[in-house]
Amino acid sequence: MKKSSYYILYILLVAFVQPAMSQNNDWHKFIKPIEEYVTKDYKKMYREAGGNIKHPFLVPGMAYSDQLWDWDSYYASIAIRQILTNKKDKKELEIFEQYEKGCVLNFLDKTSIDGWIPIVIQKGEITGELMSGFKKPKDLYSENMHKPMLAQQTAYLLKTYKDTDWLKEEFSKLQFFIGNYITYRRNEATGLYVWTTDHYIGVDNDPSTFFRPPGSSASIYLNSFMYKELLAMVYLADKLGYSERVTYYKKEADNLLQAIQEHCWDERDESFYSVDVNLMPVEKDKWVLHSGSPREYDCLIQRIDYWTNFLPLWAGIATPEQAKVIVEKHLLDENRFNAPYGIRTLSKMEKMYNLKASGNPSNWQGPIWGISNYLVWRGLVNYGFDEEAKEIAIKTIVLFGKDLEESNTLHEYYDPETGKPILHPEFQNWNFLVLNMIAWLEGDEVVSGF
Repeated sequence: MKKSSYYILYILLVAFVQPAMSQNNDWHKFIKPIEEYVTKDYKKMYREAGGNIKHPFLVPGMAYSDQLWDWDSYYASIAIRQILTNKKDKKELEIFEQYEKGCVLNFLDKTSIDGWIPIVIQKGEITGELMSGFKKPKDLYSENMHKPMLAQQTAYLLKTYKDTDWLKEEFSKLQFFIGNYITYRRNEATGLYVWTTDHYIGVDNDPSTFFRPPGSSASIYLNSFMYKELLAMVYLADKLGYSERVTYYKKEADNLLQAIQEHCWDERDESFYSVDVNLMPVEKDKWVLHSGSPREYDCLIQRIDYWTNFLPLWAGIATPEQAKVIVEKHLLDENRFNAPYGIRTLSKMEKMYNLKASGNPSNWQGPIWGISNYLVWRGLVNYGFDEEAKEIAIKTIVLFGKDLEESNTLHEYYDPETGKPILHPEFQNWNFLVLNMIAWLEGDEVVSGF
């Protein structure tokens, strides 16, 4: 290549990289517009009781009418409480309490001794293709239900308000809910929890679950949530004075931790992965082909570089040594996860990587999401990786700051390289967690979940 060609290439590289670098260095300018936007718009997530919903609640954002979603309501609650904490408005916080508690109580209103809780509740009549997420199926165990985050949401509220009276009558319903997971949604051979189907899992097209056979995916995402859920049950049982329940849920949490370490940690790649439990059964006491030496393993690891592989840091599952190698070897790799605007939801090196604008399913195969940036950031903070956490926080601030600057709203997910929005304007919800990141950067009080 001629020198002139090298020079042109250099100029193009500088022209492309320099603006992004300088913008990240100037991230402070985006703080005020972000704070003004979220402070102005957060009440648009408030909804009053009515129809199928008995208590006030929160919706994911302006684009949603009257639907209460499971993990969305939890993170909306954390984000809005950060806004109100920053405002130091005690009266507003007292008002907000009914919406926070209402989210939990509305879901508990829908459960009974079978432990089934819907993923989403709608105020009005339920019609259309989405009914499987709203209505109790004839076969309770043929579809997924509320994600294992309800005990965490409840524990977060208990820590916040220090009041157990409202919970005493409801705790049995939480036990039914967790019992449903333990009894019917756990793989016996591995001790890991599995998705019943690929419907309503939250990260819609996670390759470890998407279009996979029913009951086959022991997702690291699901199992990280479940581990924290069991710890939340320990906390709640302790605060309510149920010592036997404390012992029971602590044992379940310890067993799951051991199962995750045994089956999901890959010594070769030094990473956590989801695993496949969809294996043909071993025929015992009966001669079949291969019976001379049948399989001796209970699952197959899925070596897919997905953002949920970092959730063991958020959940406190990883050892300090594992966390260090995960961050240094995987998270910081710019060819895989580390993008100019945060963490790619799928490594750029994976064949499934794409940035399609898709609403059903929503696209989690590469784009940047506010919640994935937040949960990875939270895991880094938990393990003391402050510099790496700072980098993700700043990238998130710049991402949302640019979006507000150019479109005067926020979107559901974004292009990792350019920061351009891909789909769904006026999406608020967990995007507002950027305020929690800002509070942490500025040394202010940070609201976090359980």
